[in-house]
Amino acid sequence: MGDQKFEALRIKREIGLIGGVAIVSGTMIGSGIFMSPQFVLGYVGSPGASLLIWAVSGLVAMFAALSYTELGTIIPESGGEFMYILRIYGSFPAFFAAVTFVLVVKPCSVAAMSISISEYAMAPFYGGCEPPQLAVKCAAVVCILVVATINILNVRVAVRIQVVFLIAKVIGLTVIVVGGFVAMIQDSTMIVENLKAENSFKGTQHSLSTLGMAFYQGLWSYSGWFCLNYVTEELKRPEVNLPRALIIAMSLVTGLYLLVNVSYLTVMTPKELMSSTAVAVTWGNKMFGSWGWIMSVAAALSAFGSLNGTFFSGGRVCFVAAREGHMPDILSMAHVHRLTPSPALIFTTVISLVVLIPGDFQSIVNYFSFTAWFFYGITLSGLVYLKIKKPELPRPYRVPIILPLLVILAAIFLVLAPIVDNPQIEYLYVTLFILSGIIVYVPFIHYKLCPGLLNKLTVFLQLFLQVAPAEKNL
Repeated sequence: MGDQKFEALRIKREIGLIGGVAIVSGTMIGSGIFMSPQFVLGYVGSPGASLLIWAVSGLVAMFAALSYTELGTIIPESGGEFMYILRIYGSFPAFFAAVTFVLVVKPCSVAAMSISISEYAMAPFYGGCEPPQLAVKCAAVVCILVVATINILNVRVAVRIQVVFLIAKVIGLTVIVVGGFVAMIQDSTMIVENLKAENSFKGTQHSLSTLGMAFYQGLWSYSGWFCLNYVTEELKRPEVNLPRALIIAMSLVTGLYLLVNVSYLTVMTPKELMSSTAVAVTWGNKMFGSWGWIMSVAAALSAFGSLNGTFFSGGRVCFVAAREGHMPDILSMAHVHRLTPSPALIFTTVISLVVLIPGDFQSIVNYFSFTAWFFYGITLSGLVYLKIKKPELPRPYRVPIILPLLVILAAIFLVLAPIVDNPQIEYLYVTLFILSGIIVYVPFIHYKLCPGLLNKLTVFLQLFLQVAPAEKNL
């Protein structure tokens, strides 16, 4: 028995090109396009400026996604920003990336999406007024637990759900686009009035803070351009499928978003759009009358698919950070039969539920964007460093250096604009929380002071959860 060798578990490569496109576009097309248009328009104040924000946000997300593709082919490991920062800059900055994404960015993303699902699911029952916050939060908890269960039980089922929900949400957005064209043909006065040269930019807000907040909401809707980089080890032929999936998905989503916003402005006045609690439902009520609730169902299903994609990729950050010694060992293990990183997914679920309790959609999105874009900028500065200092590294896919540089400038603007123009104490709290990671890093990660109690707890959880260490897929 002592000589018997056990083969370490490997997470399987289950995701092909269609699955990759479904994960990226399915994660992006979620709550954002159904929740953010009223906030974008509210911040910038004019229809023309809001469409410009949507177009520029799509361009920034496309440039960032293509830059991440090159990073993903140079460093073909799961874990996204954490892994790239670890390999380029070392352990210390990577730890802060891990803490931020595991405890702030991913849980904020999951919480915001679950809130949007709840609000849309309840909108038909509250006819124009806002549903009670307690009911919204309870429904959001149910959403998170359902998605967590699916992802913990089976990777293949999670990917299939992503494909099915992608088809459903593209149909929903297509209905909005076609409905907008029909409304335009029948009566073009609304869109002509909204986008007339003298009206389209009338009342535009020019402050750095409002522009920054508008971009937060716009880029939130494209959030998901990065998620395939978290699951590189589960992607078949990543050097081919990673760039292809991103280009197909980004083109599809950006085109759809612009057309959907034009459709909203064709059917509603800017004032109606800004005052709407659920913009797709308001659009549906104006277009379909008593059948407007269909759009509420479509929006809730869309956000559910996006939540599934975010959860699928988000749990992998925790898993990979633990595998590299930056989180407790138990989080780096996979279920012995299902081969899913179940401890990491359970941990992500718990943190997401904690974030959900005090937050509302708008504030959660702002905290998510502030912290996430700080680390996106650092990650892409690493790509610029590799391009200049290590051009000899094998990379099946390359982007011009101007693309990551433009995204870095956008990231600097997005992090500094809200602070410089309209400083809020909450951003200081988020920054202090991230920096407090030093207290954990120095004793436990750098000096590896690991009490025996933690080892006993790891063994107990290993037996209880039926998990074992997992090897990398290279």
